[in-house]
Amino acid sequence: LKNVLLFNGCQVPHFNYLGDSILGHQAHLGAGVIASNLKSLPGNVTVEMDGQPFDTGLRKFGALMGDGAEVGCSSVLNPGSIIGRGAIIYPGVNWRGILPANMIAKNKAAVEVVVRRPRQP
Repeated sequence: LKNVLLFNGCQVPHFNYLGDSILGHQAHLGAGVIASNLKSLPGNVTVEMDGQPFDTGLRKFGALMGDGAEVGCSSVLNPGSIIGRGAIIYPGVNWRGILPANMIAKNKAAVEVVVRRPRQP
């Protein structure tokens, strides 16, 4: 945890990184969640609102999570992520932007299954 405000009942278990973030009442992170707080490009963190970038005025800004929000294991919250009350991010999602209250963000990537072939000697 680095410059983080955790409200009552918030759960931040093992193997997480949270930088410059605020997590609401009873918000929960699965294991291995990263809330990145620094852009890889120069400049302040921006949040897209109504299709327009909003400059936060902050060089470092992780995530804002509303009360009761949930983020699944091994997910990444990019700088400036805002997760609404009761919203859910499924495991393994790479999230950027605003997720409104009571919405769910899921991965839709297809998984390819192939026949396992024996190794050649």
